[in-house]
Amino acid sequence: MLQFIRDNFTEIFLSVWNKGILGVDIFQILIGLGIFLIFLIFRGILSKLIIKKLEIISKRTTNKLDDTFVNALVGPARFLPIVLGFFIASYYMTFSAESRDIVDTINRTLITILIFWVMHQIIEPVSYVLSGLDKLLTKELIGWIIKSLKILIFILGLAAVLELWGIKIGPIIAGLGLFGVAVALGAQDLFKNLISGILVLVEKRFKIGDWILVDGIIEGIVEKIGFRSTTIRKFDKSLAIIPNFQFAENAVINVSETSNWLISWIITLQYDTTVDQLKTIRDQIENHINKSDDFKQSIGVAVRVDKFSDSSIDMYVRCFTKTSSWNDWLSVKERLAIEIKQIVESNKASFAFPSQSIYVEKK
Repeated sequence: MLQFIRDNFTEIFLSVWNKGILGVDIFQILIGLGIFLIFLIFRGILSKLIIKKLEIISKRTTNKLDDTFVNALVGPARFLPIVLGFFIASYYMTFSAESRDIVDTINRTLITILIFWVMHQIIEPVSYVLSGLDKLLTKELIGWIIKSLKILIFILGLAAVLELWGIKIGPIIAGLGLFGVAVALGAQDLFKNLISGILVLVEKRFKIGDWILVDGIIEGIVEKIGFRSTTIRKFDKSLAIIPNFQFAENAVINVSETSNWLISWIITLQYDTTVDQLKTIRDQIENHINKSDDFKQSIGVAVRVDKFSDSSIDMYVRCFTKTSSWNDWLSVKERLAIEIKQIVESNKASFAFPSQSIYVEKK
């Protein structure tokens, strides 16, 4: 009985050992696993050797472009030993025809992932190249382009892997197309904001850090320009998220681009001001603006008696400051206001204020 059990166990054991799994004997499987484990264990060493070689090549040049390429390839370099280990281990083992097809598909899948991973990582150095086109493209637009390229490469890589496994992507794309139409009908605002955001970046209407004003909508400092909306920090420190279509459909004033601040006032004088007083006040104000270092005299200085209002004779004062600083502009305005008041008072005239005369009829 014991002899029978021993003989049968030995026969089954040898049969399993020789036939193994998927037609590969156990000895070959163990050797294949050993090869793969060796590559896995020495993955760090192999990847460091590859990166070290690339770093030596990059140090021969003075630009930073090749350095960004080396940094971008660190991940794929660590994945390469895994691909090589599986490839060599799989070709050491003898598979059946059907099993060989599966193993070859796995190898092709790993190599495809490696190729598209390299392409994905190379996009980052491309952004370094595009940064040299800052006169044509804004930093935010370059960021959008890089993100779009990364998404495109990921989709293409996924499609390539699915094709390797016999999954046809044509019907999937068709189904997604119908789904996309349905989504598009319900997400018109989203696409409108997306297109508006692209226009903002392409036309360089404003950039991060700019002070902008959209009349009746928002005023503040731009903190982020996104695909759908723009984040603006208001002067009370509150945060506003504005849909991008607002910047396409409304006039946007980029206050940060102001080179000469405008002062435009209406000075109201009493009706008892004489003609000589009016002329003297006008000439003295104009003379002060033309001689002051605070103002840019080459741009539209105007000081004129403008009109007769209900309660006053109006004098129009218009000039531009030399400063582009908002705080300095406030100081210049203050000095001009004080000077005008002194001129009016020195000519014994008075400012007018809204008034109404009431006549009482006696019966």
